[in-house]
Amino acid sequence: MNFLTDNLIADGLRIAYRDRGRGEPVIFIHGTPSHSYEWRNIVPSVEAAGYRVITYDLPGFGLSERPVDQDTSVAAQTGILKAILDQLAIETVSIISHDIGGAIGLRFATAHPERVRRLMVIDTVSYDSWPSSTWRKIIEEELDDYTNLSQEAFNALLTRQLKMTVKDEATMAGDILHGYLAPNQSALGRASFFEHQMRHYDSKYTEDISGKLGALTMPVRILWDEGDRWEPLHYAERLAGDIPGTGLIVVPEAGHFVMEDAPKQVTGEIADFLTVL
Repeated sequence: MNFLTDNLIADGLRIAYRDRGRGEPVIFIHGTPSHSYEWRNIVPSVEAAGYRVITYDLPGFGLSERPVDQDTSVAAQTGILKAILDQLAIETVSIISHDIGGAIGLRFATAHPERVRRLMVIDTVSYDSWPSSTWRKIIEEELDDYTNLSQEAFNALLTRQLKMTVKDEATMAGDILHGYLAPNQSALGRASFFEHQMRHYDSKYTEDISGKLGALTMPVRILWDEGDRWEPLHYAERLAGDIPGTGLIVVPEAGHFVMEDAPKQVTGEIADFLTVL
């Protein structure tokens, strides 16, 4: 699926992105192990509802540049988000974010609150919630020796992890699984996954803003699945307690990639949130 259609240069990096629709701007930020493909069933409806919607692949992910010797951590991605908005001449924006995208959104909102009209975080990493135990084991066993990992072994590793993101593992198969695996089907793709994604699975990036969450004043909504195997629901409840006036919506019978398990409900919740003044 040719979801992203254009490229721009922000902070010296080539960013693959999509900019469709007119009206109030909304930006979608994906998580990991993923890319903007995760929003394919959500974004077109938001565009059709009368919003200008920007969707992009984080640097080091998907179709965006995979920079050599350049930081692609959550902290660095926050600065890149600002550069993207500046490049597109967007002064204020509503942010819809998932997983590490949620951490980027939260960091951006604490650093530049005047530029965030609304913030939705979906099954986000937070506090000391990440990496999960399965990712921690992979980091310990594979990160320093990944060049010896064959494509077949890599695909098997990532497939095992991706199947944990949905309620019914049978969902993560066929074309859907292929869509998530596609950016990493080469030696460069595998290296990029380990260097630009997994190497930066580090809770220091969320713990160092935990004391700032109480200062957020823009509308914030938390959307979480009931049975997330990577980010347990109690982290959503903690976020809701720390961010004033936050609404928490729990989606039953869904996994960490809630947009795969419940796309209609996710779309509806986003549409509702975007009407909040």
